[in-house]
Amino acid sequence: MLDLAKAFLERKELPEWRLEAELLVAQALNVSRMGLFLIFERPVSGAEVDLARDFLVRRGRREPTAYIIGKREFYCRDFAVGPGVLIPRPETELLVDRARELAAALGVEGDRGAHAEPAGAERGQGENAKEPYRIAELGTGSGCLAVTLALEIPGAEIIATDISARALEQARANGEALGAVVHWQVGDGLAPLAECAARNGPFDLLLSNPPYIGGDEAGELAPEVIDYEPREALFAPGDERDYWLRRLVAEGVELLKPGGYLLVELGAAQGAAARELCAARGLSCEVRRDLAGLDRVLEVRRPV
Repeated sequence: MLDLAKAFLERKELPEWRLEAELLVAQALNVSRMGLFLIFERPVSGAEVDLARDFLVRRGRREPTAYIIGKREFYCRDFAVGPGVLIPRPETELLVDRARELAAALGVEGDRGAHAEPAGAERGQGENAKEPYRIAELGTGSGCLAVTLALEIPGAEIIATDISARALEQARANGEALGAVVHWQVGDGLAPLAECAARNGPFDLLLSNPPYIGGDEAGELAPEVIDYEPREALFAPGDERDYWLRRLVAEGVELLKPGGYLLVELGAAQGAAARELCAARGLSCEVRRDLAGLDRVLEVRRPV
């Protein structure tokens, strides 16, 4: 069955046909991907064959594998996803890596794979440190960033927002499934975070993977993306690529404590605009590159 699945997806000219065939067949047989290679002699039922065939036909029509199997791995954890929720990308893990480094530099407790402490957990920055390390996320989608940070930095208090009630419901479910403590709030733009900062104080870290695709770039997207994933999570408002970048640099930084950090995922062509926006406001910044050498993460520190 696996060989037939691979041959079918290869004929469809899918770039990751081997991996995707393994994921789809494993889901149909209700085993892990690695488990596939331990059950070669196990009989396959007619129902399993039918399910695998259905999965492959859907993938052949370019429906994303993550939607077909209902999950996507992010930072070594499975996150449930479905239509209406942006699928987590590997490059977004760079935000987690840098957030962990920034928290560790302040002595904030972090334990890979640990469960989150209550929201009021104390910052590990000396005996007299009583304020929690406060993280905010704009546009949480599946919750992959907020949930991962809650588990990786259990000493942090985290609030995550999204304009989509559907996405936030999925994020909340992922948080509950993985045992993460996150404050979820539906709301438009930076307003919910501004209200939270006014009520409870500014944040140590604000991060976001905002929509950053311009309308003129739609033709460059794969069918899996343009035909299936939520447009509002992909395209910037008004199809203006730098819309959220500009707002986060102008308004998001104001929600930070002095010395706090803003981390924003960038489109590959946004690095120059990010530097110019920061320079215009007198902010020092760094644009970090991904493994492909592309500009990927903007890092801004609010002056002390």
